[in-house]
Amino acid sequence: MKKIGLMLLTAFVGGAVAIGAYKLLERNNDGYSLTEKQNMMFANNPIKISSAGTVDFVQAAAAVSPAVVHIKTTYGTKTANSDEGGSSMEDIFGQMFGGGGRRQRQPSAASGSGVILTADGYIVTNNHVVDNADKIEVILANRRKVTAKVIGKDANTDLALIKIDVDGLPFVKMGNSDNVQVGEWVLAVGFPLDLQTTVTAGIVSAKARSIGILDRQNQTPTQEEWMEYQRTGKRPERPANTSIESYIQTDAAINPGNSGGALVNANGELVGINAAIASETGRNEGYGFAIPVNLAKKILEDFKQYGAVKRGYIGVSFRALDADAAEQLNINEINGLYVNEVVPNGGAEAAGIKQGDIIKKVEGVEIYDSPDLQEKIGRMRPGDKVALTVLKTDGSTKNVNVTLKPESKVTLASTAGKPTGASISKLGASFAPASATVKSKYGVTNGVVVTNVEQGKLFDSFDVTKGLVITTVNGKPVNSAADIEKALPSSKDGKTTISGVGDRGTYTFSFNGNN
Repeated sequence: MKKIGLMLLTAFVGGAVAIGAYKLLERNNDGYSLTEKQNMMFANNPIKISSAGTVDFVQAAAAVSPAVVHIKTTYGTKTANSDEGGSSMEDIFGQMFGGGGRRQRQPSAASGSGVILTADGYIVTNNHVVDNADKIEVILANRRKVTAKVIGKDANTDLALIKIDVDGLPFVKMGNSDNVQVGEWVLAVGFPLDLQTTVTAGIVSAKARSIGILDRQNQTPTQEEWMEYQRTGKRPERPANTSIESYIQTDAAINPGNSGGALVNANGELVGINAAIASETGRNEGYGFAIPVNLAKKILEDFKQYGAVKRGYIGVSFRALDADAAEQLNINEINGLYVNEVVPNGGAEAAGIKQGDIIKKVEGVEIYDSPDLQEKIGRMRPGDKVALTVLKTDGSTKNVNVTLKPESKVTLASTAGKPTGASISKLGASFAPASATVKSKYGVTNGVVVTNVEQGKLFDSFDVTKGLVITTVNGKPVNSAADIEKALPSSKDGKTTISGVGDRGTYTFSFNGNN
């Protein structure tokens, strides 16, 4: 009997110590990362899944719904891009699929969703839900309303981290988006169309999807820039596109108001942050897109630690290959990323990567399109090393480790500012040397092929399209992007003249080099 009593006493003391240690950690865990906080909370409290033979969403929905919040924002006299009659920031973002909005005053109020990640009030949402807001209010599952502050936000990933001063909150367990499979069941949880918490179900219909919405959003001029353009005719400067789009695509119903809400798997684990809709009307009639949680984890930790994103760069510009691109470049490879240009003194150059090389794998995984590479690089910081498999121009395959550099170190030489004349950054295009086949087709002895054109920049304004061949810049023959860079500053009287040839014949246009 004494032995039993001693065992009970030992168990009681051990339990009390464990509970006390947990409470101590709970009170003193401000120094822990979001992921560490989650691990502590869920280590001994796993989500229980139904043992039914078929997929059952009841428990997953019950576990997640209390931790998805309604976010309401108000605006003062600030202005932004909006569609006439728009009632929320969702309208602004959703209508980008229809070609952009007219210039109107930003709505005075808007709404979206958010997901609680920790018991002490860290909430993830979309940048476009809270950007430029004068006041952010969070409505909890119990109808309580609290004011939130922004910890960090990033237009390049459309993520934001906000914080409310409330403890003891329910929160969602972050899963592993790398394990998400096409065809897998998922739930979208949020506050669509100003309704209360709504859960919809669908499947993952694609991964690593890029739809160009962030680039269009970031390139759209502000109201002030638009007015300045109307007055002076001078286009606003825009940096090169650094947006990261590698969305999880789903047919679960997502509508305005769902932005910033949860995409969860059947285990009730957060695998994505709902962000966008592919729709002609801005309502659910197509597909929804969610930011993978593995990318979000890194961005959110940066917000928490630094207040801003610390991004590392390989130091190349590239073009995704397919059959058409391979024919245009006169190469046999149709998979991978063709290196258009290498940054001087960047990580790629130090690793021996050269123009014309093709990046085939990242961290041992084959890549087919830019999102495959950009998402993985987006999870890393300056100083991190990334393993790449590269097909060299001589046909050999080489494995290299590239040390990522900070943004300040990776400005392409072609985009560096010039004291006079234009620059490739102002042209808004990327180039590759014209192959012998292309030269023969157009009857030229030299030239570079336009491989990409950025919306809103000079080439776009002159209707220059991909595939056109530039033969001379300011009268000088060009065979590479470096040749263009050298020829641009030689403009006379501030005018830059570019000549070339395409399927519709020859063309020449001039512009003021300082525009």
